Amino acid sequence: MDGLHLTADLHDCANNLPEMVDPDALRRRCLEAVRTAGLSAVGELFHRFQEAAPASPHRPPSAGGVTGVVLLAESHLAVHTWPELNAVTLDVYVCNVEADNTGRAETLLATLVSLFQPQHSERQAVHRGRLR
Repeated sequence: MDGLHLTADLHDCANNLPEMVDPDALRRRCLEAVRTAGLSAVGELFHRFQEAAPASPHRPPSAGGVTGVVLLAESHLAVHTWPELNAVTLDVYVCNVEADNTGRAETLLATLVSLFQPQHSERQAVHRGRLR
């Protein structure tokens, strides 16, 4: 079960990226990043949420974010966008049982971080399931 779980919280991302609000645009970029990293997509689901908050006379409507999940033969990728906050969270988990996928996971995460162009980010790496 030996695996690597990478997460990134992205803040102050680039404004007006279609991937922040358009599930089809985010899906295309995620699947491209998975292929580029050398991982294998076996399924996916992308969902756009309604307006982040109701419009008011003092504030125009804001587009809702997108949650996307790509199931990998090696495990999964999850992306959550918050356009109203210019924020994104990324979650990449890979198993390292049949092969060491560490480099592939790191490439996938780095590709998606660069897509959103955050001004600030927090990254974590957790090694999971190691036998003692």
